[in-house]
Amino acid sequence: MSAFNNKVVVITGGSDGIGKALVEQFLALGAKVATCGRSQDKLNQLQVQHPGASLFLKGVDVSKEQECEQFIADVLATWGQIDVLINNAGISMRALIMETTTETLKQVMDINFWGTVYTTKAALPSILKQKGVIVGVSSIAGYRGLPGRSGYSASKFALNGWLESVKTELLHTGTHVMWVCPGFTSSNIRNAALNKDAKSQGESPMDEGAMMSSEECAGHIIHAIEKRKRTLVLTFTGKRAVFMNKFFPGLADKLTFNFFFKNGQLVK
Repeated sequence: MSAFNNKVVVITGGSDGIGKALVEQFLALGAKVATCGRSQDKLNQLQVQHPGASLFLKGVDVSKEQECEQFIADVLATWGQIDVLINNAGISMRALIMETTTETLKQVMDINFWGTVYTTKAALPSILKQKGVIVGVSSIAGYRGLPGRSGYSASKFALNGWLESVKTELLHTGTHVMWVCPGFTSSNIRNAALNKDAKSQGESPMDEGAMMSSEECAGHIIHAIEKRKRTLVLTFTGKRAVFMNKFFPGLADKLTFNFFFKNGQLVK
């Protein structure tokens, strides 16, 4: 029997990408899954794909504190507890700092950082009672600042630091806190990434086919949750980036620049 059988798992941003893969894999493991997203159409499709499943769906903008609080309250009213909270909802960006509006930076921070704070604060009493797990889906960009992604990197650095603080505070409560850092993963996040004017860029400049799939990434995350790992850094490239940035930061600057720029232009 799965370790997650009949456990209540809450996943933000579960209508697409890694979030959707997590929803489907947790359902297969016998969990009761609650998820939210901004696209009601995608949530409806998810419901149709899993008829009869223990699946709670709600349209939520995680950048809005009241919506996050109501989502968690509705989950508790439905199932009475929360065992695992996965803060997965997120948005990226692609714009040079000289061109980026503060609105772009604010939207990224509101969703990636504050969305995690809002849902975690709301769910914390139940998770403490259950001695459950709090997860933040971060990024390699939370260890290594990436050009063209200044707001995204800032939000993920903030997320890692906040969760590490929370983890330390809750060290002797039986509640586990962890952050997972996928490398480049095939999903919709780059298509929905904000441009300099806080609008969706519409298409990815990256080779999505060469990346880890959302399904594989979700499998690694679930295994890490079950084993209660402190953190998880995925892909060889991601692990190399973290290592290089820690021990050879000057060289990491040059390698990162060369990866993202060509002839002085941001190409990735």
